Amino acid sequence: MNFSGKYQMQSQENFETFMKAVGMPDDFIQKGKDIKGMSEVVHNGNHFKFTVTIGSKVTQNEFNLGEECEIEFLTGEKVKTVVQLEGENKLVTTLKGVKSVTEFNGDTAISTMTLGDIVFKRISKKI
Repeated sequence: MNFSGKYQMQSQENFETFMKAVGMPDDFIQKGKDIKGMSEVVHNGNHFKFTVTIGSKVTQNEFNLGEECEIEFLTGEKVKTVVQLEGENKLVTTLKGVKSVTEFNGDTAISTMTLGDIVFKRISKKI
């Protein structure tokens, strides 16, 4: 399965609660809660490049499955991690105690981030 494409956020759950829990400032949370972010995925073999655009902020992360890499966390901090493919369609990693799962199903990408009992879910559609 190839995950390449551009995905537009359609909906999200628990954005404010989750962002507060990971230490994001209130002004960022207020600005970001209504922005429909865009993600572009370039997938080639075991190599992935994610470009995420939320308003004027653009974040790029690249990694190879199963190899240590540096990913920019939500707070802007660079964190070492390993991204694994679970099954045929889930990218899974843990960053600073946050479990991140991105599941691709057809033209839908569902990103779930879990910190303790707080679950942030974002649903995006391929455009």
